[in-house]
Amino acid sequence: MSDRLRAAKETSRKFLNLKTIVFAVVVAIGYTVYRHPPMESVGRQEVGVRLNRLTGTSTRLGEGVALVLPGIHELRRYALLDQTYTPTRSAKADGEAPFQSSEGLSLGVELSIRYAIDPATLAEKAARLPDDIGSELVEPLVQGVVYKVFTRYTVREIFSSKRQELQDVIEGELKPLLAADGIALRRVTMGNVDLPADYRAGMDKLLAVELETEQMQYTLQLKEKQVKQSELEAEAEKVKREKAAEASANEQVIAAKAQEEAMKHVIPFKQKQIEQRQLEADAEKAARIRTAEGTAEARRIEAAGEADSRRKLAEADAYRVEQLGKVASEQLERDGALISKHPLLIQKTLADKLSDKVSVIIAPPPADGGFIGANLIGGTKAQAVAQTADGE
Repeated sequence: MSDRLRAAKETSRKFLNLKTIVFAVVVAIGYTVYRHPPMESVGRQEVGVRLNRLTGTSTRLGEGVALVLPGIHELRRYALLDQTYTPTRSAKADGEAPFQSSEGLSLGVELSIRYAIDPATLAEKAARLPDDIGSELVEPLVQGVVYKVFTRYTVREIFSSKRQELQDVIEGELKPLLAADGIALRRVTMGNVDLPADYRAGMDKLLAVELETEQMQYTLQLKEKQVKQSELEAEAEKVKREKAAEASANEQVIAAKAQEEAMKHVIPFKQKQIEQRQLEADAEKAARIRTAEGTAEARRIEAAGEADSRRKLAEADAYRVEQLGKVASEQLERDGALISKHPLLIQKTLADKLSDKVSVIIAPPPADGGFIGANLIGGTKAQAVAQTADGE
């Protein structure tokens, strides 16, 4: 009985120990999950790589939440945006780490290396990538390539003539090195070149001399071109004058031939004109003769008509005078007969004649019944004289 009791107690103690161990494991797992959650997130413009420490495999993760087991998985995040590395220590000729030219001179160059993570090859190369890609991977590769490339060129080539070639060479050598580590090189940009002060002063003088030389060369070339241009212009003027003289001669020849050809038609035409003018003159002469004859005949007819008209007028005038004389004689006969019957009509007629010259005539009638105006015109004296003459 005691053995059974001891066995039961032993079994109960083992079970209690097992529960304690399980509880401890559960607590440990809960604490680990609390301190290290198994879910992590990958943000926008990022790519994640989950490394499995047990198997050594890696998985690329996109934006969102990913399962990361503590102690088993490791999550690395990489930015997809382009990044830029600028070697500031080599930007000045008197800086900390200036570049060297083929002549051994120190110079500073402002470089800009633009790069980005290549998502396509990131999963297989993320295991060997450092945490700080810029300073631990990109910077050493850039310096190793750039310093080597600059030693191939002179300061003058770096400063002016082969800047684009330098950029292309650096980019061509650096791109495969970065691609081997899953980094894509976007662009290499070369900015300001800082030269040593002494070299810059000498280079300025050299450039001034070269510029003067080039200016002289350009001047000589310009003069030479001007001389050639003058020669060409003179030759062109000569050819132009020759062509003009030839054209003028051809024009004169053509004009002479045309005039000769025209004269063949003009001479008969002129002869016809002369004949026509002679015919016209003869016709005009005959027309003038006929016109003169017609004019003379018309004048003779007019003269005969005018003479006949004058004769008719003279006869009509004579007939009128004759008729007027007859009428006057008959009137005188009638007046004489009337005055004989009425002697006072003489006085009335005289008064009518003098009425526009004398306003009032006052005269006593004669006692013998004679003319009322006898006293005014001396008729009394004339009558007395007449009576006296009769008495004698």
